Amino acid sequence: MDQRPLLFVDVDGPLNPYARSRRSAYRDGYRKWRANGFEVLLKHGHGAALTALPYELVWATTWGHEANVHIAPRIGLPKLPVCEFPVTGNHAPGLHAKTPGIVEYAGGRPFAWVDDEITRADRDWVDMWHPGPVLLHRADPARGLTAKDFEVLAEWVVPGWRWEGAT
Repeated sequence: MDQRPLLFVDVDGPLNPYARSRRSAYRDGYRKWRANGFEVLLKHGHGAALTALPYELVWATTWGHEANVHIAPRIGLPKLPVCEFPVTGNHAPGLHAKTPGIVEYAGGRPFAWVDDEITRADRDWVDMWHPGPVLLHRADPARGLTAKDFEVLAEWVVPGWRWEGAT
């Protein structure tokens, strides 16, 4: 069994910077794709950058299993496991619907979660219900994952490890 920390990856925001101008996204290597009926901006280098991190990758996105069909091949990722969670549900006010499912999936293992919608409520809930080490990292949906984000993710797992990969 893989004992690396888990990295839960959201699509819209971190990988598809939906709040970004297309012009600046194109300058930074993003390309527009039609995926599952939506236009998305994706950067092929993100796949290699994610797999270079010392994590076991897991999708944590409302794209669900469709992320393996429409997103993974376009950014150079293999098929990843998918964290299931209800799109809507009975949960605390301000708590993201993904949060309880992510904590349950982790089962006490150390994990990082990168998403553009992480709030204080999510942090508080995870602190209360997850016994292991955790990093909740908010990605800016106007920038997508940047080299700085990859540095933060790498440093959390291996202190002193400097990110030198391309994004």
